[in-house]
Amino acid sequence: MLKKVLIYIIVLLLAPALFILGIVAFDGEKYAFISLAMALIACLPFFLSFEKQADNAKKMIIIALMTALSVVGRFVFAPIPFFKPVTALIVISAIYLGAEAGFLIGALTAVISNFYFGQGPWTPLQMLVWGLLGFVAGLLAKPLLKSRLLLWLYGVLAGIAFSMLMDVWTVLWWDEGFNLARYAAVLTAAAPVTLVYALSNVIFLALLTKPIGDKLARVKEKHGI
Repeated sequence: MLKKVLIYIIVLLLAPALFILGIVAFDGEKYAFISLAMALIACLPFFLSFEKQADNAKKMIIIALMTALSVVGRFVFAPIPFFKPVTALIVISAIYLGAEAGFLIGALTAVISNFYFGQGPWTPLQMLVWGLLGFVAGLLAKPLLKSRLLLWLYGVLAGIAFSMLMDVWTVLWWDEGFNLARYAAVLTAAAPVTLVYALSNVIFLALLTKPIGDKLARVKEKHGI
């Protein structure tokens, strides 16, 4: 019980507080430090979730593989704007490996892939948002696995949530503070992008959930994870 409480505190309070600290205290200038701290924080829920010492190394290898797959997916689809398998892979990982693993894979995908796409003050927020989308998917694993429609709906909502939360950074960068009118304008202008991103989540979830999910399920059963 105590572990679960600590995990929720880290994910829902400490990680967002770290991002806010980076904006308020450092004016977004210390993003490398904040990104590193966010990566370390993302590891904590995963390590707290360990139950059997023998499973740790096996589970870490699977986490590394799914993170690598998510990063490569972002690279491969880079020529197609906003059409990426990243969120789908994070969600699939989370519903089969757990909420803590989803948070870790989401955060690491952002920071690692941005060594190619470009690190910046937006990186900690990307880490936080993708991590939270994975975490929530892990918490909803049972209903999402039972219903394709719910899974696809989550993909749509995840696309909308990612766009809306990242646009918070757009407004903060533009106005050096949060402006509600500007935020509404940015959301309106970004609506076509959000639609494409949400649609891509549904497509990739429809295509990848069964093949990747079946493999993850077999690995878990084989190694007793």
